[in-house]
Amino acid sequence: MFLSVFDVFKIGVGPSSSHTMGPMSAANRFLDLVLSNEWPRPSSNVHVESIKVSLHGSLAHTGIGHGTGRAVILGLMGERPDSVDPDHMDAIIDEVERSGRIMPPGHPAYRFQPKTDLIFDKKVPLPGHANGMSFSAFDKDERLLVKRIYYSVGGGFVVTDTELEQMKADRKKPVPAGERVPFPFASAKQMLEMSERSGLSIAQMKRANEETHMSGEELDAGLDRIWAAMSSCIDRGLKVDGIMPGGLKVRRRARAIHDKLQEEWRSNRINPLLANDWLSVYAMAVNEENAAGGRVVTAPTNGAAGVIPATIRYYQHFHEDWDQDGIRNYLLTAAAVGGIIKHNASISGAEVGCQGEVGSAAAMAAAGLAAVMGATPEQIENAAEIALEHHLGMTCDPIAGLVQVPCIERNALGAVKAVTAASLAIKGDGQHFVPLDACIETMRQTGHDMSEKYKETSTGGLAVNVVEC
Repeated sequence: MFLSVFDVFKIGVGPSSSHTMGPMSAANRFLDLVLSNEWPRPSSNVHVESIKVSLHGSLAHTGIGHGTGRAVILGLMGERPDSVDPDHMDAIIDEVERSGRIMPPGHPAYRFQPKTDLIFDKKVPLPGHANGMSFSAFDKDERLLVKRIYYSVGGGFVVTDTELEQMKADRKKPVPAGERVPFPFASAKQMLEMSERSGLSIAQMKRANEETHMSGEELDAGLDRIWAAMSSCIDRGLKVDGIMPGGLKVRRRARAIHDKLQEEWRSNRINPLLANDWLSVYAMAVNEENAAGGRVVTAPTNGAAGVIPATIRYYQHFHEDWDQDGIRNYLLTAAAVGGIIKHNASISGAEVGCQGEVGSAAAMAAAGLAAVMGATPEQIENAAEIALEHHLGMTCDPIAGLVQVPCIERNALGAVKAVTAASLAIKGDGQHFVPLDACIETMRQTGHDMSEKYKETSTGGLAVNVVEC
């Protein structure tokens, strides 16, 4: 089973990988389809004149707070998550709303009036996944020419309905067919067995898989680029204060907390919670940037984007032997665990709750940190299991559909749990009662059994009780 580290960690914009980056990418895919020959054309004189979009399930319920509608408009204008300029997004959207037309590069102009052609359909969910959307193109007489259903399955991944069915079928295969990598592990058990047979670490096996698709130099450059984007996000979040958008009037706190920690650091005052405080402020800085629509890296999602950067910065801050190779090995190890979780369960809050977002991020972070602290593969697997186990059952209930409360603090606690899990695992011998694979399967089953109101619909939990109080 091969999922590239660059599929797990993708540079994009906030506030949500599944509700913002995914719909933007779906719009990109639909534009490509319109220009392609992959749909039957009635005649050479028939042309696409207008486009309509409907959002379903969780995208409909929390799409306004997550910026889903904005993301669709930007995507239909040809903007992509990894290159769109956050400072220019408002102007692009204002122009579409004013003109009632979209003008993506390489296309003619199409009619698209967001108020009538972008529908948040809360009544009719699509069958494949909670994050469903339908794109349709029409001719000048409003006759349907082509329609595609896309699902945003978490972490910015977008698939069609047929691709989703294939993904579900692949999960049932011990090792998916057609893999062309030396270590195609699809489970933690296989990963440990391959590591034992080869004598390689998890990071080394992951590197070998990646280098079947690119050179070692390209891999290192890509990993460095991912960490640079994560690190820059932390730094931006530590410098900005004020009120976050969306209407809740939640104030940014990372800068003020960071200033206090800097003062403590300079004064040499004893603080027994020092490491936890730094972990928390790093994670909060990232997720405050995400909530404001800034540039972030899915890790493995935007809603959980703060956990992994926080633990890497912690590694730099508190481990004198850190180096760039250590950060690369961290990311490779974390991606290996993230790929196993995504393949066998889900990283989507709309599918399994926040256990699939912050829980997965904590498991990945614990594995990565344990690896750079000298853990064996068995200890690394144990670290990931500990971190995920203690997020089982966690709901996704963002107040007002915004990725702010409880999401920002939840990332801080996820980072603390990840470091604790890595420390506990390293102090053991790698032998433990609950295998990581069993924990992942439990997370999948728990998400399946969880009520929809606790899976990123903002119709239950804190999302309703805080308002009533």
